[in-house]
Amino acid sequence: MAISGEQVPFIMAAGASALALASLLWALRVSDGARGAAKRFRDRSSQLETEVQEHKAVLSAHPGAILVWDADSFSGDLEGLGTPRLMGSEAAFAAMLRYTDDAISPDPAMAILEGLADLEARDVSGRDTTLRIALRALMEEGTQFSLTISGRNREFLEADGRTAGANVIVWITDSTVRHMATSKRITRWEETRRIIASDPHAFVDMLDRAPFPAWRMSGVGRLLWANPAYLEAVEAGTLERALERQLTLDAQSADQTKRTIEKGAEIDETRTIAINGERRAMRVLTFPLNGGAGAMALDVSAQEDAREELARLEKAHAETLNHVADGVAIFGSDRRLNFYNRAFAEMWDLDEAFLLDSPTHGQLLDRLREQRKLPARTDYAAWRADELSYYLDIDGVEEDIWSLPNKSTLSVTRQRHPMGGLLLLFKDITTELDLQTRFNAMIKTQTSTLDSLHEACAVFGSDGRMRLWNHAFAQLWKLDADGLKNNPDYSEIVKSCLPLFHDTNTWDEIRGHITDPSAKARQATTGEMKRSDGSILTYLTHPLPDGNTLIAMVDVSATRRVESALRERAEAFEAADRLKTEFVQNVSYQLRSPLTTILGYAEFLQSQRHGDLTDRQADYVSAILQASDHLSKLIENILDLAMIEAGRLDLDLADVSLGQLVDDSVEMVVTKAEDTQVSVRAELGEDLGLIRADEHRLRQVLFNLVSNALRFTEPGGEVVVAAQRVGEMATITVTDTGKGMAPEKRATSFDSFTSGDQRGAGLGLALVHRFIDLHGGNVGIKENPAGGTIVTCWLPVVAVPEGAKPVLELAEAGI
Repeated sequence: MAISGEQVPFIMAAGASALALASLLWALRVSDGARGAAKRFRDRSSQLETEVQEHKAVLSAHPGAILVWDADSFSGDLEGLGTPRLMGSEAAFAAMLRYTDDAISPDPAMAILEGLADLEARDVSGRDTTLRIALRALMEEGTQFSLTISGRNREFLEADGRTAGANVIVWITDSTVRHMATSKRITRWEETRRIIASDPHAFVDMLDRAPFPAWRMSGVGRLLWANPAYLEAVEAGTLERALERQLTLDAQSADQTKRTIEKGAEIDETRTIAINGERRAMRVLTFPLNGGAGAMALDVSAQEDAREELARLEKAHAETLNHVADGVAIFGSDRRLNFYNRAFAEMWDLDEAFLLDSPTHGQLLDRLREQRKLPARTDYAAWRADELSYYLDIDGVEEDIWSLPNKSTLSVTRQRHPMGGLLLLFKDITTELDLQTRFNAMIKTQTSTLDSLHEACAVFGSDGRMRLWNHAFAQLWKLDADGLKNNPDYSEIVKSCLPLFHDTNTWDEIRGHITDPSAKARQATTGEMKRSDGSILTYLTHPLPDGNTLIAMVDVSATRRVESALRERAEAFEAADRLKTEFVQNVSYQLRSPLTTILGYAEFLQSQRHGDLTDRQADYVSAILQASDHLSKLIENILDLAMIEAGRLDLDLADVSLGQLVDDSVEMVVTKAEDTQVSVRAELGEDLGLIRADEHRLRQVLFNLVSNALRFTEPGGEVVVAAQRVGEMATITVTDTGKGMAPEKRATSFDSFTSGDQRGAGLGLALVHRFIDLHGGNVGIKENPAGGTIVTCWLPVVAVPEGAKPVLELAEAGI
């Protein structure tokens, strides 16, 4: 059926009315339900409140105290346990208030808990504990407990802790009468209390007289009592002052006491505390007591100093062992490696981590065997057991030799360590054994060498015993060779040698050089022995670097006979030479007078004052004058040489121009050189200057050298006279181009009366050598590479003969 436009508003109005009616009916229904629910809630609330009041009445009838912690109260007071709600009878509350004397909390429940928390208690298993410890375990771990708490006046309390959902509940009941009636045994702490109760003043008096501080703290950390030593340590004066100010030894004492009370266990700590202005090492011991904790402080400064000193000594000992070349390993009584030095680690080349892990002795041996570093053993297990047995039955020092696979040899020493365990010392003796082998070979070589000597040799030690000897020694003194092999003492050898040489003073002197260690005695000495068989020995004592002394002896009888013959021959030669010198002097002196007469008459005839001479006569007179002049110079040379050898010729020193001296000498012989057709020239160096010398003797030197050169130089040859100055020395050199001189003749050219030909007496070069020696110089002769001879004279710028003063006027010449 179709709806017209006029019906739409009607329909909409009817629908709205129906909807409003439905909403009204629904609202009436809901309102009626809410009133019913509220009524039911009020009834249930009234019922629950009645039940709570009944439960409170029941709890109030409980003959004790009930402490309840809900989930929101686990924080705050009593070290995080929180503040509980208190339930129970008022009479029980009043009875338990006597335990709150030391409490600091204003809340009654917390005050009771503070008073009971640290009293002595025992659980159902008989283990000692405290309410604080049990309550913390209940809250943190849910561990239920039942305790019997002992009060200060022999009263007993029962405490039971349980969890109820998120709550923690503790029932505390006074069970003194029941406990004393049913208890059939006396516990340890009851016995202690009984003993103390019988004479409490004795224990207090003992603590008062104790030299160490002692004190008692309450369960909340308050000082309750202290002895005089404690009062002196904190400078309190009186106990009342200490209690009033709650003075403690140091800031850590209160914390240590607190931890003791919380754990219910003794705590022992050592620390530094300032007492009477001095820092002392104090051992502070805190222990739980009924209702709190007790404490004592013992002065252990001496022990701590000793411990520190021991630690320093151990460190120094370890450092010293680290510098020892031998390997050191120390095992403790538990057979574990406690210490090893660097040499040990390097010797065995083990992993550092393995050594730092403190392996046992057996593990160390096993590791070395795995790495093939131990000596090869047929039964390793038995050998290992023997090594470990030293921990049980070693006495003194045990030594052994290990030959390792790497061809090295170790000396192993074992001994007990003073601190327990075993000390092992590993010494590498490979080089030592090699040196010993070489030493033995050297001794054999030395013995063979000594036996090959014809001198008698013996080596004695500083103890006087013979170390080495050769067969020549035994034969020289007619000793038994087999007896010498036993290294006899020096006195025994001397006793066997006395028949041949009985001078005991000489033997004792030799003994002193052997046994006396002083520096004076340890000097090389020589001596002579004239034996009873007519032989003569010379001996030598020589100290050796190793402390031994070498005695060497040789028979010089034949040598002495030859020396005597040679000495007699030398004396004869000296006498003949002396007679020759005296003869030459005498002859030279005796020749001068007639020679002077001949020379004078020859000069008179040459002057032709009483008539002219024929040419032949003039030649004769000239020959006479030339021969007389040569003979006169020869006599003068002989006299000069004799005076020099007699030591009676003195130099007339003066400032001499060396260049002028050479020029004059060359000029003097130029005429003679022209006659012989030999060229003579001078070569002068720069800055010759002045020298301090005897001009006359130097002219003789130059004249003799140039004359000698002219005599041996052929016509057409050349003679060069050179002079130079080098530092503090001046040189004069005469070089000729003559026929030269054979080497064997050059060696004797400066000897007296030795000439290279038959035309001279051999005095020219001898005088040259003597005159230069008197000036403190030297003369040398050598072959001229161009042919001929080179003679060089070295002269000091300032001649200082014996007894003369070095005066030189060189400064005036600006030199």
